[in-house]
Amino acid sequence: MFGGIEKAFYIAKKDLKEYYMKPGTISWGLIFPFVFSLAFMIRRGGMSVWLAPGMISLALFFGSTSMSAMAIVFERRIDSFERLLLFPISYVCIALGKSLSSFVLGIIALIPVLILAEIFTSTPPLNPLLLMVCVLLATFTSSTFGVLLSFLIKDPSQTMTIFNIVRFPMMFLSNVIIPVNTFPQILKIISLLMPLTYITEAIRYSYSGIYDIIPPYMSLSVTAILGILFLYLSSLVIKRNIP
Repeated sequence: MFGGIEKAFYIAKKDLKEYYMKPGTISWGLIFPFVFSLAFMIRRGGMSVWLAPGMISLALFFGSTSMSAMAIVFERRIDSFERLLLFPISYVCIALGKSLSSFVLGIIALIPVLILAEIFTSTPPLNPLLLMVCVLLATFTSSTFGVLLSFLIKDPSQTMTIFNIVRFPMMFLSNVIIPVNTFPQILKIISLLMPLTYITEAIRYSYSGIYDIIPPYMSLSVTAILGILFLYLSSLVIKRNIP
């Protein structure tokens, strides 16, 4: 077991070395969350206690999913991903390795947004320790979601387009910038089907001690379960796609 985890770390290290400075990861993973948060801050004259957790969840979500999109898609395009399948490593550990590199980029993308929130939010996080736990758990779940989506896409050349088709509706339907409790009933149901909703609710509770529609124990539990589920499903998709 520990040998497989060690191999997963090597996969993550290789991905970070090769794909960290790719245009897609820089533009969508690092620059976009920061610029988006800055734009909202300027528009509203600051970053409110309610908005800051949404910007935090958005930054880690875009950062982690962008890394998996670049690394996995590029390897599938040049048929180099199959090399990993020649090594004595389980499919779960391959998916874990890809998720870990995405996890690191998600944390890196989060740092400038956290700094903005610290400087321009009137009150500090209510529970910093819980916030750290929520951020780590949310970044892992976002990473495994990105890995799963990357492997499900059949045409690698369409990956970033499909990713943004999935991610942009989540920005507006997952309680990031618009309160879900103001939505019509059908949109509330759609919001509850999106992992980013639970991520945002968990971070918002740890940051401000409030939540909109999902209690903290439920948002944390669902976020953790989804992370494990996405990782397992990614391993199944890898196995299914073996020629």
